[in-house]
Amino acid sequence: TSFIDYLKFEKRYSRHTILSYETDLLSFFDFLAVNYNSPGLESISHAQIRSWLAQLKENGLQAKSINRKISALKSFFKYNLKTGAIETSPMGKVISPKNGKRLPFFVKEEDVANLMQSMALSTEDWKSLNARVLISVFYATGMRLSELILLKEKQIDLVKGQIKVLGKGNKERIIPLGKEVQEIIKHYIGQKKKIFEESSDLLLVTEKGKPLYPKYAYLLVNHYLGMVGTLDKKSPHILRHTFATHLMNNGADLNAVKELLGHSSLASTQVYTHN
Repeated sequence: TSFIDYLKFEKRYSRHTILSYETDLLSFFDFLAVNYNSPGLESISHAQIRSWLAQLKENGLQAKSINRKISALKSFFKYNLKTGAIETSPMGKVISPKNGKRLPFFVKEEDVANLMQSMALSTEDWKSLNARVLISVFYATGMRLSELILLKEKQIDLVKGQIKVLGKGNKERIIPLGKEVQEIIKHYIGQKKKIFEESSDLLLVTEKGKPLYPKYAYLLVNHYLGMVGTLDKKSPHILRHTFATHLMNNGADLNAVKELLGHSSLASTQVYTHN
């Protein structure tokens, strides 16, 4: 649709955000089709929107997820106002629920150290080498899954010891790299050149030399984090939380952590001061 093109080319949203918005809108229009016989854009009311959100809440959806769906709808109706498809937006009377203050989960420092130690000894195949790079880079940089998967070799400067990351909204940030993780990346790139004749310019590749995809990274990190204590959550995002929490616990400046994480406001970073 033209709205999705607008998000892609004008707003320059990430593929992940565009997919989320698209899924949310399809789900909303399915709800309208079943319950309200697919009204035209001009006829969609705030009551119908609130009734959809109420159904989502009844189905156990968290406030954070509901707010994302509200953002998708706000964006969609704002776009239609701009193009003249509608005269007023029904979102004016839709109130976003308050997000519950849940503290981020993180891995203890000694558990990370033990995991790193055991991984250093088990890199006999490409999958375990991938796991070592994924977990080391996530923990050493606090990058998002989407950022690491799309990271190109040319964004890594092993001479200066830093990575240039392209974050949300195409915002660039520089993250310093410690000596240990530099060596891990260097070794990985060297092995990649030996094993694959032609490989992607992306840093991470699968056993077939193809670009790494989110599910692959998620399952691999999940598997290795499963060896650490009794974590309820074992996603790559936990390592981003761990990076930020360990920095704060060791006296890092809140503004510095905000910049490293690529947060647009301090409010998002402040949650780590409570951990």
